Amino acid sequence: MNPITQHSTPQSMLERMMLIRAYEEQLAALHAEGKAAGTCTSVGQEASAVGVVAALSAEDSILTNHRSAGHLLARGADPGRMMAEVLGRSTGYCKGKSGSLHISVKELGVLLTSTIVGGELSLAPGVALSNTMLGRPGIVACFFGDGAACEGVFHESLNLAAVWNLPILYICENNQWQAFVHRKETMVADHVSVHGGGYGIASRTVDGNDVEAVRGAAVEAVATIRETGKPFLLETYTYRLRGHFEPDDQSYVDPAELERWRERDPIALMRQRLHNSDQLSVDQLQEMQARVQAAIEQALEFANASPVPDLSELTTDIYA
Repeated sequence: MNPITQHSTPQSMLERMMLIRAYEEQLAALHAEGKAAGTCTSVGQEASAVGVVAALSAEDSILTNHRSAGHLLARGADPGRMMAEVLGRSTGYCKGKSGSLHISVKELGVLLTSTIVGGELSLAPGVALSNTMLGRPGIVACFFGDGAACEGVFHESLNLAAVWNLPILYICENNQWQAFVHRKETMVADHVSVHGGGYGIASRTVDGNDVEAVRGAAVEAVATIRETGKPFLLETYTYRLRGHFEPDDQSYVDPAELERWRERDPIALMRQRLHNSDQLSVDQLQEMQARVQAAIEQALEFANASPVPDLSELTTDIYA
């Protein structure tokens, strides 16, 4: 059975965004209790993850960064196994060895979560070249942030993909903040997508807080890649509503700016749109909320009941 779950209807995309938000808020709570280390959430960026992943097929691969929970849950990852991984339990996707910052899920095509800024960009051409040489049909979806777009590896990766005509969908989740530094302090251009033209790569910027707009743009980008075999740079213009990591209090953020983006919360926007168009009733929303809450409670129960890895696991899965 294919474990990859597609969420492409407006209602299913909303519920998936709600699940991502609830999962990450639970991780933040666990961190506050001293139970989950190294927690980096993507609160506010859920539309980017859900919209892009909804456009991918089962044969496609994903490379991502340290804010990966949304990408994995959008792909169909089990919240229980993800939470078990974060809590260092043997039932986690990587036997509790990766935490939340290095997780990979082979059966979902999620090959890498990199904490190195731009680390996933360095591997994307290699994965795509391998697929091309072996005749595999899938494309490589590579998620990175605006901070990585300031790294040399961003330009090297795009240049190589363009020269070799590699089927890569580059997704820059421009959330305005590079750790504790605002993008305006490190970038002259407002949009990362402008760099595509320098390498002859088709590019586009989309409202990263509008899940339907993101999905539409991603569908078009994926279709272009499959037709031409060439890379595409998609920028989802969004915002990180929580700190760089837990428990970062965002004291460096302009409160007015943060409030403006809170008013464009992607979940609230989608919920209101569906309600206004009579596609979501109050009862249906309550049912969604109940399912999400139940899923998180079950995930936490599963993770807490799972054993820690045996000491014999200390020397397994080591390749160097």
